[in-house]
Amino acid sequence: MSDILIPGQPIPNPLGPTLRLGPGTYARGSHIRASLVGIAQNAHGTLSLPHTRPHPPNMTSVVLGTITRLSPTQATLSISVVDGIPHPVGEEFTGVIRSQDVRAVDKDKVKIGDCFRGGDVVKGVVISLGDARSYYITTARNDLGVIAATSEAGATMEPVSWLEMRCPKTGRIEKRKCAKPEGL
Repeated sequence: MSDILIPGQPIPNPLGPTLRLGPGTYARGSHIRASLVGIAQNAHGTLSLPHTRPHPPNMTSVVLGTITRLSPTQATLSISVVDGIPHPVGEEFTGVIRSQDVRAVDKDKVKIGDCFRGGDVVKGVVISLGDARSYYITTARNDLGVIAATSEAGATMEPVSWLEMRCPKTGRIEKRKCAKPEGL
C-alpha cells in the first residue's frame, strides 16, 4: 500500500481480518474507497488515509506539468503535480525547461520546438529553485520528457522512439523528447 490514491479510487484490501474504516476512507458496496488524496495505511486493524498536503517543489522533486509557452531557448511549464501529489486548480507553479536541460548529450543541438509543443504533458525533475517566478526543470534522464501529447489531428499520440511520437489516426510522426514508459 504505497501508491498515492485519489478520492473515489478503490483501496486494495489485504487478505486477513476485517478492517475498521478510519479517516479518509469509506465503503461503497463491497469496496473500500479513498475520500482524500494520500497513501493508505493499516495501523492496528484500522485502514486510514491521512491527508497529504500539496507542497511546493524542492530540489530533486519529480513534477508533472503542461507546456504553456515555447521560445527558441526554453519551454515554460505549468506544474500541477509535485512528487505524486496534485495541486488544486489555480495553485500551480511555473517551471522552465532550458534547451541545455532537455538532454544529457548533444546539448548544443537541442531545438525546443522539436522537443515540446504547447499542451504536452511533461515529467521532469527540479534542478534549481530558479528565480522568484519559476523553477528550473530537467528532462535529461531516459524516464523524463513528454508522457502525453495530442497530435495536430487531435488524437493522443504514442511514442515510437525517444525522440518521436506517432499519431494513431494519421500515422504521421512528430518530434518530441519522449519519456521512457514506466515498466520497460
